[in-house]
Amino acid sequence: MNYSNPYNNLSAQDQFGHKLVARLSESAAELPHDISERLRAARMQALGQRKVVRFRVPTLATAGGTATLTLGDENTGFWGRIASIVPLVALILGLAALQVIQLDHRAKELAEVDSALLTDDLPPAAYTDPGFTQFLKASREQAK
Repeated sequence: MNYSNPYNNLSAQDQFGHKLVARLSESAAELPHDISERLRAARMQALGQRKVVRFRVPTLATAGGTATLTLGDENTGFWGRIASIVPLVALILGLAALQVIQLDHRAKELAEVDSALLTDDLPPAAYTDPGFTQFLKASREQAK
């Protein structure tokens, strides 16, 4: 018959914890009755004061061809709904800000090209060259 050790699949910390509990349990039988009763009362008091953590299990609600991930019964009220809308509003404002910044950056680049075209004496072939913007950027960096 092959017996397997239940501690084989545990980490070293878990094995140490199990061995410590076993040693303490062995020693607890040797304690006098009054000490064991005080320990039992302290244990009951500690268990009474512990915080119970309740986890809500996400559920998938489907209706009319759409699916929504919810956390069970949500009676969040007015403030809960406001708090759930705030991240969406922040995302929309962030995307709008990025769009404005990119449009501003693009307008500045075009203004640089236009001002360079109007102030420099260049051959007409330079206006159609795809690397002209890169040339302007490189010359601007060298001028700094």
